[in-house]
Amino acid sequence: MTNASQVLDRVLVLEMVRVTEAAAIAASSLVGRGDEKAADAAAVEAMREALNQLYMDGTVVIGEGERDEAPMLYIGEKVGSAIGKGPKIDIALDPLEGTTITAKAGPNALAVLAVAEEGNLLNAPDVYMDKIAVGPGYPQGVIDLNKTPTENIEAIAAAKGVKPNEIIACVLDRPRHEKLVAELRGIGCGIMLIPDGDVAGVIATSDPDTTIDVYMGQGGAPEGVLACAALRCVGGQFQGRLVFRNEDERARAYKWGIEDLDKIYSLDELAKGDCIFAATGVTDGSLLAGVKRVRGKMTTESVVMRASSGTVRWVKGEHRVD
Repeated sequence: MTNASQVLDRVLVLEMVRVTEAAAIAASSLVGRGDEKAADAAAVEAMREALNQLYMDGTVVIGEGERDEAPMLYIGEKVGSAIGKGPKIDIALDPLEGTTITAKAGPNALAVLAVAEEGNLLNAPDVYMDKIAVGPGYPQGVIDLNKTPTENIEAIAAAKGVKPNEIIACVLDRPRHEKLVAELRGIGCGIMLIPDGDVAGVIATSDPDTTIDVYMGQGGAPEGVLACAALRCVGGQFQGRLVFRNEDERARAYKWGIEDLDKIYSLDELAKGDCIFAATGVTDGSLLAGVKRVRGKMTTESVVMRASSGTVRWVKGEHRVD
């Protein structure tokens, strides 16, 4: 049981939904327009404006990148209306998870946000991360990044009481996963390939309706932290290991205080304590419906979760179009 934070007020739970709604609505006007950068910029600007209306002393620990690369919502940026006097809160965000998806009007684009008390979210560098995740209900230690994909699938199948060919794995559709996909199909494992959006892919393991049992493969490290904040709320297991392609990426990790570059992080090491996770659909997906414009109004669908209570709220909103 996670103790409730005195810093994360209950009011802040629904305020987080307003922030992700603002980003999703802004991005939705560019769905299918083929302009990834414009869609992302619209979401970023809207999320930043909404965060700055909240009474808090917030620090972005997972953002759009470092300051030189990201003019808004960069790592280390201060947000909120009470900087220096309000509650100190760390923020992990992805104003538009699925920029390519949005540009092409594909499924599962989200506006995503997680908050925790200061120091409770890993300040992960913008590099790749090897990931494996399962939802709740499995014995602790059922997944292990030190084991092969085959061994992990067999362990999950045994814990579930089924054969390996009855397990469904979610994997990002990338050339770097060719060997992983071949190995999984070699043991008869079903694979759901997704074009983008690995936060949604990890969260899908916690929802039986998706039929996804495990998420495997390499994705962004910042997205790993966001996904862990969600799993802290609903249950599940996660392991992640940072992947460095060059010396510049290693230097970036050292800059953010990461010394053991081979460390395998558990769920509680990436997101600990009381966390709030919120997401709003930009396009229709397995987790949430996208933004709709109908007869002078817009509708949104969001989810907000809190680790200390285990509460998951599904929020449908109607917004007037001025």
